[in-house]
Amino acid sequence: MNPTLFTSSVAVMRWPLGVVSIVYGGLPIEEAAELAKQHGFEHIDVSGDVADELALPIHDRFAPRPTPGFSTGPLAADRRSFEKTVTDFAQVPNCRIEPWVGGAIGSNEATLEILRQVPGLELLLDVGHVTAWGGDVIELLPHASHIQLRQAKVGESQARDGDVDFAAIFGELDRIGYSGRLSVEYFDLPDRGWPFDDPVGAALEAAEEIRALL
Repeated sequence: MNPTLFTSSVAVMRWPLGVVSIVYGGLPIEEAAELAKQHGFEHIDVSGDVADELALPIHDRFAPRPTPGFSTGPLAADRRSFEKTVTDFAQVPNCRIEPWVGGAIGSNEATLEILRQVPGLELLLDVGHVTAWGGDVIELLPHASHIQLRQAKVGESQARDGDVDFAAIFGELDRIGYSGRLSVEYFDLPDRGWPFDDPVGAALEAAEEIRALL
């Protein structure tokens, strides 16, 4: 999980770039992993307790509730209070939280506060959600153990053309010595209020931009 250093005219830090399986929609995970490998990704993030025998190594796993070894988003703000969300995550060691727009943890302030109140809780930082809620991505980078990347705008957690400054993000990660991984994520979830046309195409466009900067 340490970044690989290589030398050209200057030392450059590079982080493995993977993809979240939801990019490939409803494809069976085996087919999604094979496609992701063909697309040049180095790992895949999955939902649930998927077996390890895939074309790519699994880096992160997502669960619907706090689970040891998994990442989890908080419940929606209208279903769970901040205080109860703190309790939910405090009871489960060795897990990550992914704050999101509309979630009980859905701002920079709430994110920093739950990390303060729950020692050992790790942060899965989705730059799309942070950008959508109008937050400062750079402020949260030092707290992240895994980062999901995509373009986004205020009010839109994913976009083909957005305001996410990948170069500034990588510059800060270099400065702080980030040793985690990066994953590209787009998704078409109209039933959850997140419709999106061609998430695979958008993910490949973002990956091309990101690789050029790494």
